[in-house]
Amino acid sequence: MAILIRTSDLPAKDRHEAWRSIVCDTLGPLDTHIAPGAPLRGEIELGRLGPMSVGRVRTSTPHSMHRTPGLIRRDDPGLYRVVLVVSGGARLEQDGRQARLGAGEFAVYDFGRPYELAYDASVRLAVFSFPHDLLALPAGQVAPFTAVPIDSASGTGALAAPLLRRVADDHATYRPDSAARLATVAMDLIGTAVAERAGRTDELPEEARRRTLLRQVHAFIEERLGDPGLDPATIAAACHISVRYLHRLFESEHTTVAAWIRRRRLERCRADLLAGGGLSVSAVGARWGLPDSAHFSRLFRRAYGVPPAEFRRAHAVH
Repeated sequence: MAILIRTSDLPAKDRHEAWRSIVCDTLGPLDTHIAPGAPLRGEIELGRLGPMSVGRVRTSTPHSMHRTPGLIRRDDPGLYRVVLVVSGGARLEQDGRQARLGAGEFAVYDFGRPYELAYDASVRLAVFSFPHDLLALPAGQVAPFTAVPIDSASGTGALAAPLLRRVADDHATYRPDSAARLATVAMDLIGTAVAERAGRTDELPEEARRRTLLRQVHAFIEERLGDPGLDPATIAAACHISVRYLHRLFESEHTTVAAWIRRRRLERCRADLLAGGGLSVSAVGARWGLPDSAHFSRLFRRAYGVPPAEFRRAHAVH
C-alpha cells in the first residue's frame, strides 16, 4: 500500500491544503472541513484488491468530508464505498439516515449521492471503493441500505468485518488471481450483511446467497475442527439449513462435507507437525478431531505419502 501523505513529513503551513488535495485525488471530489488552526495529524494510504480500491486513513484531527450535489454533477464515477472503523468512531449520514460507527463496524454509501463522513477524535478507517455493478443487493438498489451500521458481533457481519480489516492490511501480499477472488468474497459478504441487517436476504441473487452461505459453513467448521463429533447434522442445524441443502452446497464445490472436514483437519495437523512443539503425534491428531491415532496415521499417509511421525522427523529443525 502506497503512503500518499504523512502530515509529519510536511511543514505545518502546508498540511491542510496538501491533505485536502490528496483526499480529492484519491477519494474523489469532496469538501473537507477542518477547524481553522487545528493541528492536522494523519496519514492516507492507497492500494488495490482486484477491482476494488483499498484506502486506509489515520488521523487524530477531528474533521468531516462532504459530497455535495455540485461536486456530484462535476464527477460521478458510479461507485459504492464501504467504510470500516478500525479504531475510534465515525459518523456517516446519507439518504436521511445517520450511522454512528464504532470499532469493528462498517456501512455502505453511494458516492453518487450526497453524504457526510465525520469523526470527532482519533480514528483509523479502511475505505473500499468499487463499481455499482459489482455489489449484489436486493433489487439492485442501494438506497434503502446506505448509512446502515453493520456490526461484527453476529451474522454475516462477523465474517465480513474481520475479512475487510485483514485484506486492508495484507492486500499487497496477494497474487492477482487471489486478490480478484478475495474481492468477490468481500463484496458477497458486504451485500449479504447489509441485506441481512434489513431483513431482505431472500431478495439477493441466488449465487451470491449460495457463496455467502458456503463461507458461513466453512467458518463454522473451522471453529469446530477439534470436535470429533462434528457432522453434517450439527453443521446444518447451526447454519439453519437442511442437511440435504448442505450436501448440495458442497457438491457445487466438487467435494463432500466429510472430505472438506477431513482435508482441513489434516492441513491443521500438517501445520502443527511442521511447527514442532511439545505435542506428540497422537496429541496433534486428537487436537484436530482425529483421536484414533491409527486412523489418523492412515489418513495422513494417504494425503501426504508418509505417516505423520515420519513426516515430523523429515521436517525437524536440527
